[in-house]
Amino acid sequence: MNKQALKADLLLLLTSCIWGFGFVAQRSGMEYVGPFAFNGIRFILGSLSLLPLIRFRRWKGLDSKRIAGASGSLVFNSFLAGGCLFFAVTLQQWGILFTTAGNAGFITGLYVVLVPILGIVWGKKTGIPTWIGAGCTLSGLYFLSAAGHLESINPGDIVTAISAVFWALHVLLIDRLVKITDPLLLSSGQFAWCGSFSLIAAVTVEPFFGGWVQALNPALYASGLFSWHSLPALVSGIGSGSISGALLRSSLIPILYGGLGSVGVAYTLQVVAQQNAPPAHATIILCLEGCFAALGGVLLLREPLGTWTFLGFCLILSGTLITQWEVVAGGFGGKKAENG
Repeated sequence: MNKQALKADLLLLLTSCIWGFGFVAQRSGMEYVGPFAFNGIRFILGSLSLLPLIRFRRWKGLDSKRIAGASGSLVFNSFLAGGCLFFAVTLQQWGILFTTAGNAGFITGLYVVLVPILGIVWGKKTGIPTWIGAGCTLSGLYFLSAAGHLESINPGDIVTAISAVFWALHVLLIDRLVKITDPLLLSSGQFAWCGSFSLIAAVTVEPFFGGWVQALNPALYASGLFSWHSLPALVSGIGSGSISGALLRSSLIPILYGGLGSVGVAYTLQVVAQQNAPPAHATIILCLEGCFAALGGVLLLREPLGTWTFLGFCLILSGTLITQWEVVAGGFGGKKAENG
């Protein structure tokens, strides 16, 4: 392996680590603010954090032709991508309310398996490895969520699995849109739309969200999962001084990590790294996101890691890699020269 490829792999490993620990930030951040407010603030921050990179690329003259021709369709394309992203992150954030960061990280990774399956609708072929991988991941989801008892399936895992469908749709949509829109401009635009939709929901829906959940399951309040303030109540509390500065400082850490770290820094690292990383390396390393989410959950949130859960993690990771078998086999096998 040459030095450039090794450096790229290390950057991808750091990217995967940042994204994985981002699930910890999403879980802990909702101790202070609601799910819509958390997503709204972090995606607006993420959109703004990409602007320096976009300006730098313009200054360097990189992809200037695509940037110049992208403005006409940028708003509409980023609106479409941002809308799909909004549904994906909203369901994921709701799911994290009821499940662990580790479970959320691995279950969200199901989108890697769902992408080629949903691609059938667009006439794309799906090979045997995809179906084998799908079987492994579904088995892993059973062990992860049911732990041998179907009657005890975690609703948060189911909601997160539904979010994975929207993540897969988002990947397929982005695959089409990047052919006509500059990727970085599209990313910044979709993050801005997603953040805007989330903030609107934080004002209109979030004040009633806690009440709905309390009516459905009062035990969730007893566990402390809904100790946060809705965005209107938070703004009002800051204005009246009833909300302490210590709470605000504590809430900033996960929000800044989720916005600047997971979105801004990690996305930039991915863009830089994948210029020199072999596709097989990138596939394997980025699949480790769920492993870092589980590690972060155990170390920082003291989430339990039992035998059933560990078996579920292993099956989902295996299924994800099997789904990408053609990329992995091509990168390490006969297509090495072609890729290089």
